[in-house]
Amino acid sequence: MAESLMFIENNAWWLLPLMVWTIPWKGYALWRAARLSHRWWFVALLIINTFSILEIFYIFVISKKYEVIVEEKE
Repeated sequence: MAESLMFIENNAWWLLPLMVWTIPWKGYALWRAARLSHRWWFVALLIINTFSILEIFYIFVISKKYEVIVEEKE
């Protein structure tokens, strides 16, 4: 346990670039899933951390098949 904690402490420099890469992709994918009412995708994207691989797949493959229809009421 202590060895793995020391590894993280000694190599924490990579966490910031990883967070800068992951957070925007995750946020955009979650937003798209919510707008398209894809509840299961939203839950999967929220829970599973794949360093943006799943998020990028959802954005460019799955969500492109659907269209958001906005109805305006008078």
